[in-house]
Amino acid sequence: MLPESAQQISQRLAPDALVLDVGGAANPFSRADWVIDLQPYEARGQLGAGTAPGLERFSARTWVQQDICDREAWPFSDRQFDFAVCAHTLEDVRDPVWVAHELQRVARAGYIEVPTVQEELTYGIQGPWVGWGHHHWLVLVQPGKLAFVFKHHVVNRAGSHLPAGAVADLSPAQRVQTFWWTDRFEAGERFMLTAEELDGFLAAMARPAGGQAPSGRDRLRMWERLRARRY
Repeated sequence: MLPESAQQISQRLAPDALVLDVGGAANPFSRADWVIDLQPYEARGQLGAGTAPGLERFSARTWVQQDICDREAWPFSDRQFDFAVCAHTLEDVRDPVWVAHELQRVARAGYIEVPTVQEELTYGIQGPWVGWGHHHWLVLVQPGKLAFVFKHHVVNRAGSHLPAGAVADLSPAQRVQTFWWTDRFEAGERFMLTAEELDGFLAAMARPAGGQAPSGRDRLRMWERLRARRY
C-alpha cells in the first residue's frame, strides 16, 4: 500500500473504528483490527512486514485463515467493519468479483489498490515476461466501478505489451490505481468476446505515439483517455 494512503486512512479513522485487512498477509496493515487471508498468522510479513511487533492491532485471535474466493460468506456479519483495506490482492485472486461483493457486505467503506494497466503490460517488471507472473487480471478503475479484464497469455506477443522500462520514470503513486469507496460500488468482469476486441484493446495500450515509444507519463495520459471510455 502507498505510504501516503496508509497515513490518510489512519488519520481519517476514529480510534475506535473497526478495520479489516483483506488479503494483506504479506504486508499487513498495522491499523487493521482483523485480517482475513489464505496464509496463517505466523506467515505474516513475508514482503518486509509493514507492521512492527507491538504496533499491530490485530492478533492471532483476530486473524482468519480462509480462501477469500471460496464462495462462502466470510465469517463476519453485515457491515461489521467501519473500513476495509484490500491492497494488491484483487489482481492476484481467481475471483475478484466475489471478493468485491464480500468487501461491500462486511464493511461500510474502504480502500482498494491495484497496479496500473501500464505496469501490468510492461515487459520485464518482474522477469523476462510481461507484468507480474502471478497476476490474473488487468484492472480498470473508474468512478464507482471496477472492471476486470482477464490477463490472457497473448500479452506476451509483439505489439500487445509495452517495452521494458516503459514505466521506469513514473513515481510509485503513478504505477498504482487507488479506489476509495463508501457504501457500494460496481464490480464485474469485462469480457473480451472476440479476438479482435482483445487485440484492439491491447494494441491501443502498446501503440507508439508519433512513431516513437512514448514515455511513462505519455502512457499514463493515454490510459486516462482509454479509461474514460465506457466499458
